[in-house]
Amino acid sequence: MSEEELEELRKRRLLEMQRQYAQEQEQIQAQQQLEMQKQALLRRILTADARQRLSNLKMVKPEFAQQLELQLIQLAQQGKAAIPITDAQLKEILVRLQSRRREIRIRRV
Repeated sequence: MSEEELEELRKRRLLEMQRQYAQEQEQIQAQQQLEMQKQALLRRILTADARQRLSNLKMVKPEFAQQLELQLIQLAQQGKAAIPITDAQLKEILVRLQSRRREIRIRRV
């Protein structure tokens, strides 16, 4: 390969990497925007104590907390939950969700 061909390959590779970086930055920005919107909705839906409980849960079980956040937003949008949701109501929801998860039994045949 000649020096010019190598330089051309380097330029193309650099452009490709810059495009990838730009796309990744756009995805990150979109995710941050969605997270901000979700947090704004949760501030309207939950009381301060309930938000604190949810953030504590998020530290221990992040996947479960994300699912719970989405469920709470859906309940509020559908009008199935009284707004704002108090800490006691959130506890009841958590107890109901936990009882569903513990019913799994494995039997040996």
